Amino acid sequence: MTKRLDNYSNLTQRIIAAIVGVVIIISAMFYSPLTYWLIFLLIAVLTQTEFYRLVGLNGNIPLTIYGTFCGVVLNVLTYFIESKVWPFKYYYAIIPLLTITFFIKLYKRSDPKPFTNLGYTFLGIIYVAVPFSLAIELGIEPETYKPLLMLGILLILWVNDSGAYFAGTLVGKRKLFERISPKKTWEGFFGGAISSLLVAFLISRYYQDLSLWKWLTIALIIAITGTLGDLVESLFKRSIAIKDSGSMIPGHGGFLDRFDGLLLSIPFIVTFLKIFS
Repeated sequence: MTKRLDNYSNLTQRIIAAIVGVVIIISAMFYSPLTYWLIFLLIAVLTQTEFYRLVGLNGNIPLTIYGTFCGVVLNVLTYFIESKVWPFKYYYAIIPLLTITFFIKLYKRSDPKPFTNLGYTFLGIIYVAVPFSLAIELGIEPETYKPLLMLGILLILWVNDSGAYFAGTLVGKRKLFERISPKKTWEGFFGGAISSLLVAFLISRYYQDLSLWKWLTIALIIAITGTLGDLVESLFKRSIAIKDSGSMIPGHGGFLDRFDGLLLSIPFIVTFLKIFS
């Protein structure tokens, strides 16, 4: 399928890949809590391994397998604890697992920068695994299954990206952060923000478990942190001199390219909802 898509323009590839991806994600989210968890677990694993692969391009040696394993354990713990299958105390299992990374590096004689690579290992867990685990917590709470909440957040995020893309392409002139991303403009940012607020308003009319002001706040969080998340990923790619984080998603690049906004917006959204619930 990827080879066939190579014959189309970048915009056409983006649209086709986005439609296929959205159908798969939404179908998994609404089928059952189990498939909701599994789709985000799969995306988390692919994104985290992609992150470690990119870090390795500069000659670094992060603990790719063990770091991803810790991310999976965190995700599994979140699912079963939030589902009330396991008690909260099992979360403490992640602490000794993370501590073991120091012991592994102690016996890695071929690593000239063990603590630098320990930092990259932990960064992969914090930057990727933690946000996706929080996404599980948003949709699955004790005796409550809320795929509509996560769907609303994803819709706002996708609309923000699309609004920013088209506004920036059509009328973008004033550079937003030229040092990091020459193509991003203030017009694109406001186009995405306005689109996000409009969609949040529409969602609030149908999903009334959250009040209008909370949906609008979520939209603002996504518009700001989603844009910053994209810039952070651009900074990361510039540091290792690559254009895209991967090529698994035609027209979009890699999983980091596609989910960079989600990674930095989810922690703020979860914190906001927990404080004002």
